[in-house]
Amino acid sequence: MGRRYNSAAGWYKQRFGERVQKVTINAGFTCPNRDGRAGTGGCTFCLNEAFNPSYCHPEKPIAQQIDEGIAFHAVRYRRAEKFIAYFQAYSNTYAPLAALEEIYRQALAHPKIIGLVVGTRPDCVDAEILDYFTALAARGVFVQIEYGVESCYDRTLQHVNRGHTFAQAQDAIAQTAARGLSTAAHFIFGLPGETRDEMLASAAVISRLPLSSAKFHQLQLIKGTVMEQEFARYPERFVTFTLPEYLDFFIDFLERLSPAIIIERFIGETPPRFVSHTVWGLLRNVEILRLLERRLEERDTWQGRLFAA
Repeated sequence: MGRRYNSAAGWYKQRFGERVQKVTINAGFTCPNRDGRAGTGGCTFCLNEAFNPSYCHPEKPIAQQIDEGIAFHAVRYRRAEKFIAYFQAYSNTYAPLAALEEIYRQALAHPKIIGLVVGTRPDCVDAEILDYFTALAARGVFVQIEYGVESCYDRTLQHVNRGHTFAQAQDAIAQTAARGLSTAAHFIFGLPGETRDEMLASAAVISRLPLSSAKFHQLQLIKGTVMEQEFARYPERFVTFTLPEYLDFFIDFLERLSPAIIIERFIGETPPRFVSHTVWGLLRNVEILRLLERRLEERDTWQGRLFAA
């Protein structure tokens, strides 16, 4: 058989007919749980510098970030000729629509950019913004809205200072999908207070969302964050995984997840200088992906095997 999960690489190849690579852009946004609208301090696990490539700096023009991003990826992804502008840092719809239109216009003006992936929060979209993205998609621009949801449990969202509820995430995802836009969500396994069983149970909840794709990764303890301090003081609040344990956990989760949801990521990779300790060693994502595929074969299982529609 082919891949035992609904892979993003396969979907993008089918959708565009060739290799397409995302180029990350930092456009200088902030978040409502940083500027006081929904809170201050940001998410307790977040240090955005740890997740952005080295070329991403908001003081650089967007065209320059794209050019440097293409050069950055040229070493690893030599076959990529088309690129998607990935607005990843902070909440990339958290501004008046006129300002957003100018930012996205600059990205789409680049000759190698064929679409947008816009990372944001469920409380940072409204009908006007979604209508703008819908109009872009109607002109043939690929548009994906990627919501940071992180957990299905409100007590967890409150604990990590997200500043929104899961109901808000459900509503934003439903509104986005109803417009025919590609709709993605991001979740973290291992947030404080969640048990392994609760994490597994979230597969059924996520499966009921009208998602095109999803990103999952293990909690990474980033130096200097509130989460790092919490783990040092209260390690009993956290479920942690060795790499073999995480592979089996994720496969258990994958078996319960709708096979229609595209898996864009199942692990996170942060430069070693940002993390307190590299409990999995220095394996790259591609190496861990091979381990996942091998383990799926060993267990003779696949995405959705235990899914009940």
